Amino acid sequence: MRMKDRVLGVLNLLDEHYGTMKCYLNHENPWQLLIATILSAQCTDDRVNIVTESLFKKYTSIKDFAEADLIELEKDIRPTGFYHNKAKNIKLCCQQLLSQFGGEVPRDIEDLTSLAGVGRKTANVVRGHIYNIPSVVVDTHVKRISNLIGFTKSQDPVKIEFDLMKILPKEHWIRYNTQVIAHGRKVCIARRPKCNECFLIDYCKGSNSNKK
Repeated sequence: MRMKDRVLGVLNLLDEHYGTMKCYLNHENPWQLLIATILSAQCTDDRVNIVTESLFKKYTSIKDFAEADLIELEKDIRPTGFYHNKAKNIKLCCQQLLSQFGGEVPRDIEDLTSLAGVGRKTANVVRGHIYNIPSVVVDTHVKRISNLIGFTKSQDPVKIEFDLMKILPKEHWIRYNTQVIAHGRKVCIARRPKCNECFLIDYCKGSNSNKK
C-alpha cells in the first residue's frame, strides 16, 4: 500500500472515531499548560490534572512559581513523580520567563526549548494548543502506534516527529496526537491491545493476522 493511501486511510478512520479533541491537560492560560506539560513527564494526564487543580490555586502567576520555596513546591507536585527535578525545572523555567521573555510564554520552538525542563514535546504541545501553530507531539502513544501502523520505523522521538511531519497534512498534526492518545488508551493499550476491536487493524504491521 502506498504511504499516501495508508496515511489517508488512517486519518479518515481517526477522524471518524475521535473527531477533534481538546488538550488532555487542564489549563486556563499558556503558562499553566507549560507547567502542566512539564509535570506530565512519566505521569498520567489524569494525575497531573488532580495536582494542578490545587497547584494553580496556590500559585496564581509565573512570579509565584519563580519565587516558590523549592522544598514546598516539591511537596506540592510530589504525586506526579520525579518531583525534585520537576520542581527545580519549573522554578528555573519561570525565572527565565520573567528575565528573558517579559513574563510571556514564547511561541518560537528554539525559545521554548531554551527553558528549563522544556523539550520538543512540551514545546510542541504549547505551540499547537496555545498558539495554533501546526506541531507534531510525540508521546509514548504516538511513538508506539505510529510504528505499528507503519508511519515510522524509528524509536527516537525527534526522528519520529520529523517522519510524521513529512507524511501528515499540517492541519492534522496536533489532532493526530490527541486522537492517537485516545486510541492508545481505549483500544491499542500497550500491555493488552484489543486487536479484535481495533478499526486500524488493516493498517497495523504489528497484528499477527495482518502483516501489511
